[in-house]
Amino acid sequence: MITEPKPQTFIAADMLGPFRSRRLVVVCVILVLALAPGHLGSLTRGLMVDAYVQVSAFVAATLLLFYGAERVFRFDIGSALKNTRGLQVPLAALLGATPGCGGAVVVVAAYSSGNVRFGAVVATLTATMGDAAFLLIATRPDAALVVVPLSLTVGVIAGWLVDRFNRIDLTPDTSRHCEIAPVIGPTRWQDYAYVFIAAPGLAIGITQITGTDIFAIYSTNLIFAVALAGSFLGLYIWSTSPLKAMTNIADHPLIRMAEETSFISVWVIGAYLAYAYAEAFIGLDLKTAFGSVGPLLPLIGVLVGFIPGCGPQVLVATLYVNGVVPFAALIGNAISNDGDALFPAIALNPRAAIVATIYSAIPALVVGYGFYILAPGFMN
Repeated sequence: MITEPKPQTFIAADMLGPFRSRRLVVVCVILVLALAPGHLGSLTRGLMVDAYVQVSAFVAATLLLFYGAERVFRFDIGSALKNTRGLQVPLAALLGATPGCGGAVVVVAAYSSGNVRFGAVVATLTATMGDAAFLLIATRPDAALVVVPLSLTVGVIAGWLVDRFNRIDLTPDTSRHCEIAPVIGPTRWQDYAYVFIAAPGLAIGITQITGTDIFAIYSTNLIFAVALAGSFLGLYIWSTSPLKAMTNIADHPLIRMAEETSFISVWVIGAYLAYAYAEAFIGLDLKTAFGSVGPLLPLIGVLVGFIPGCGPQVLVATLYVNGVVPFAALIGNAISNDGDALFPAIALNPRAAIVATIYSAIPALVVGYGFYILAPGFMN
């Protein structure tokens, strides 16, 4: 007997097409905030522009550099690190010390796939200064010549000590890594579009970190068009992505760059908005906090370093360049901060991310207060 077919039941995921429902909610919230009238909308759009030209464009460039090198020279950085044995920690620290967050993100990905030891993660997160390094190199190269090598050295020592003495079981769940990194496939239109927009975004970002007024060089409409287009394209890529964080090494470098930069950018935008809203509505003022305390300055620098992302760290570097905080606070922050690499670390292995952050805080306090007590006027 032929029966009448039952009415089809559509679920939310079907109606959303390629979008992930929870991520779509986040995108809609950001969109509403950006389109809000008055000060709220203006503030939100301005922060999204800052997040893109100060962070996202640089992350895209460094990730494309690393993943492009892997493809051109036909090697996997994660696998290469696995076979380096005694040099694993120094190489991981060197990747972390590279300006930007691309090198540290690569090491975090290598750890999640079981290619490097936990000491390498601590080394790279300790050595990295994130995108704040670009600002320091451009405005205070003399200080950068001290901070970057010192952070690298401390990272190597910290990594070796962790591998030798750590007794906490932080073995990564490699099966989970494989689960969250399916092969996406052929290069898509959004991957080409992302790098096309990131190129002028990087030019604007480089101009900004030199201390030049970008609005005096480029038109306001151009800056906002590039940054907001890049930001919302990143939100689209993230909201439709099948990934949770990292990409599969089999994918094209353009795909890996677009996917991972978009993932990091969402967190950066969220961090920028949260900090700015807190400053606007509850009166949070880091500049006043730094300027009104003495012996607590290195500690505050270290604590700010705990905040994921590069925004607060760029602020500390800016305060140092403007003479608001001493070198001791800068170096404490540089060693304790994990940059944008902490975001995928939290997503892939929250426990390991927390422990690595705590471990990096110890040398940060030692070195920060060492400069504060023994050389209070150094590089100020």
